[in-house]
Amino acid sequence: MKNVKKRKKKHQFPTAYTVVILVLLLVQILTFFIPAGNYATIQYNSDSNNFTVTEPSGKKIKKPATQKILDKYKVKITINKFKDGTIYKPVAIPNSYKKINQKKPNLYQAVVQFLTSQVQGIGQSIDIIAFVLILGGCIGVVHANGAIDSGMAALSKKIKGKQSLLIILIMGLIGLGGTTFGLAEETMAFYPILIPVFLVAGFDRMTVVATIFLGTSIGTMASTINPFSTVIASNAAGVNFSHALPLRVMMWLVCIITGMIYVLIYANKVKKNPKASFVYNDFAKEDQKYMNEDTKDYNFTWHQKLTLLVFAIAFITMIWGVQSKGWYFTEISVVFLAAGYIMAFISGLNEHQFVKSFVDGASDLLGVALTIGLARAVSIVMEESHTSDTIMNFFSNAVSGMPPLIFIWVMFLVYIVLGFFIQSSSGLAVLSMPIMAPLANVVGIDRASIIDAYNWGQGFISLIAPTGLILMSLMMVNIGFDKWFKFCWKLIVIEFGICLAFLALGLVVY
Repeated sequence: MKNVKKRKKKHQFPTAYTVVILVLLLVQILTFFIPAGNYATIQYNSDSNNFTVTEPSGKKIKKPATQKILDKYKVKITINKFKDGTIYKPVAIPNSYKKINQKKPNLYQAVVQFLTSQVQGIGQSIDIIAFVLILGGCIGVVHANGAIDSGMAALSKKIKGKQSLLIILIMGLIGLGGTTFGLAEETMAFYPILIPVFLVAGFDRMTVVATIFLGTSIGTMASTINPFSTVIASNAAGVNFSHALPLRVMMWLVCIITGMIYVLIYANKVKKNPKASFVYNDFAKEDQKYMNEDTKDYNFTWHQKLTLLVFAIAFITMIWGVQSKGWYFTEISVVFLAAGYIMAFISGLNEHQFVKSFVDGASDLLGVALTIGLARAVSIVMEESHTSDTIMNFFSNAVSGMPPLIFIWVMFLVYIVLGFFIQSSSGLAVLSMPIMAPLANVVGIDRASIIDAYNWGQGFISLIAPTGLILMSLMMVNIGFDKWFKFCWKLIVIEFGICLAFLALGLVVY
């Protein structure tokens, strides 16, 4: 009888899908225990030029759109901010929280909600999903006509000895986009193009996701003039966002430089010794072909050059539109769809080759698209169970009356928790600021400190929150969440300390 060696099963970290489902399951279970409740809200209707006050019970009352009404409800926002569209979401009314009589779901209803929310999440994320699939199609065409291979061969000769500048330049520009106009989900378009660029430079896939994702997450965390976080939160708190701008600029510089140094140390370690990579065993063979691109002689055809040019113009148009025109995913999807049509005529591929490459490219990003929809399901369950406001009310009562330094540090922790469950920065701002900002007056600090705690707290948790952008980013480079955490946990500790230090400094400066 032969001795059979039983091979030990290697325990693998769950996939992105499973992580999101586990978070959704946790939230679903919490709905059995967290009481349902609502704050009353007030929202401006531009068509009828009046306010709609929605009571915790759901009853709606029409009120004149005047400053007197806002003062009556102790909403410290000027009427102009509603009328000019700066505040366009329902704003929570302070001290209006009430529990509501909502029957807790039985097991059958909870299971139905658990499944239904996932389908609804995909439906509500269709604009982002469309963008991802169209982008994937365009990338498939760029790969199919050889533009990527030829372009990388040409690039490898130009960046010799300057590889570190890639990280500094790309991370700096993305971080600038994050702090100024909230560049976030749009960065998914950068991954397929930058993966070969970084591999040719001698780095690894972890360096790609670190450069792009940390650039955008640190940028949006240390927001300076981001209209979707700092500006809307300041308006909802009744303060001028420019009041605290110098400290926030300093915070952004310290955080982004710290992030760059962290990534550069790792990237250069990998460049000297590829086996130092956290993902070396996963991609050693797959990525080896990029390491010697400069030894290959590619014929860079005019078809390939034009295809890359059109693709680059689409990127530039996207950034311009998001920054200056307020475009969202429908508009930028149209840009890349138009680029796809142009590529059909200039790529040099015949009709069958073009369609196949486009469909294959879209299918490569289907997993990312599904994860986006599943992550949205978490917010849907929170909304339908009316638990978000209950959590908010609990924390607002818990932190009131603390000493200033302890108060602002605890507020930072509170926003880390809230940011995990409420991923929309603007949604969290208009929900929480009218409730939390007045607490600053109670403990004797500037309301700008509350906005900093909100910004840095919800931004900090985005570094690892499965309900945010990180899982989609990791799927773009095919890296597991466990590898990401192993790479970034030291940076997380450092950034946490920086946030606490700047919150303390804000109490002195403001």
